[in-house]
Amino acid sequence: MARRDRLSGNEAVAEALRQINPDVMAAFPITPSTEIPQYFSKLVADGKVDSEFIPVESEHSAMSAVIGAQSAGARSVTATSSAGMALMWEELYLAASNRLPCVLTLVNRALSGPININCDHSDSMGARDAGWIQIYAENNQEVYDNLCMAYRIGEHKDVKLPVMICQDGFITSHAVENIILNEDEEVKNFVGEYEPENYLLNKDMPMHVGPYSVTNYYFEAKRAQAQALKNAKQVVLDVAKEYKKMTGRSYGLFEEYRMDDADYAVVIIGSAAGTTKDAVDQLREQGKKVGMIKIRLFRPFPAEEIAEALKNVKAVALMDRTESYNDTCGPLGADVTTALFRAGLSPKVINIVYGLGGRDVRVKNMIEVYGWLEDADRNGKVDEPYRYMGVRE
Repeated sequence: MARRDRLSGNEAVAEALRQINPDVMAAFPITPSTEIPQYFSKLVADGKVDSEFIPVESEHSAMSAVIGAQSAGARSVTATSSAGMALMWEELYLAASNRLPCVLTLVNRALSGPININCDHSDSMGARDAGWIQIYAENNQEVYDNLCMAYRIGEHKDVKLPVMICQDGFITSHAVENIILNEDEEVKNFVGEYEPENYLLNKDMPMHVGPYSVTNYYFEAKRAQAQALKNAKQVVLDVAKEYKKMTGRSYGLFEEYRMDDADYAVVIIGSAAGTTKDAVDQLREQGKKVGMIKIRLFRPFPAEEIAEALKNVKAVALMDRTESYNDTCGPLGADVTTALFRAGLSPKVINIVYGLGGRDVRVKNMIEVYGWLEDADRNGKVDEPYRYMGVRE
């Protein structure tokens, strides 16, 4: 039977990891993810998990240790944020290219500089092309549930890729919410035992991990990796379907909120989706046909499905919590716009940068965004297709 508790997002991660009981955690502290290895190391010390906790000297070493452990056949995990992820950049690519289904619990935080410890998505979005599966959460319940599903997704025979579970720094990582936790035995049975096909300690099949790839093989390795990432989309849906049978909680590639007859829509990632829902509800009370799409799976990107969900809107705002410095679009803006173009759809599109460095996102801000969409539709054009929300110019 499920049980209720009040946990922060970081505590929810630690609780999920206790139930999953991975073989190895290697980590180095960095705000706001520090609590995750802190909580987990106490679980190790108290004998509540069988895991090996490896304190290392840097985030580069943390991911290196995770790669080594996963290569040896151990289910492995680490946690980091911001500059910590930047320091392990090289290793992110190695984990993905070596097809190692480890897990990274990322607490999103702005990348320096200037130095800032609050939320935006510049860290994970910078790694969007590293070959990892990326799953984002709106709230603490989703953080917990996403992590419970992560290993089942990454370890699937058609995938075998690392998984990044993302949550917004401080907004969810430190805020306490009521959540529903699964029973320990349920999670244990759902995740199952890790049974790698090939691993370094398999004496019956000697192998090498991370060999030099000459020109004749490199391209094919990358193509196979890309196919595995493509396969992950269906696996995410299949695992979510099984998870719903166990918990009653439903997950997809994204969430549609009041989109059935929406003329104007916002596409967004993370905790600001909750604020946007409040804006949608207020505008619906005024008779406005507005809706929202919250992206859960960002890599691989569900382009065809997003286009289908937006096929009837007149105008759409694509919200990026990061700056790409190209004066054209952000990561989410680029992917959704491409999806719309390939589907032959042409709603008015505004790409909006918001919430950098933890800048508050208020209901009134999102109501203003819907006003921009209505203006673009009424005027038949978008004067500023790439703009900023809530900044002092």
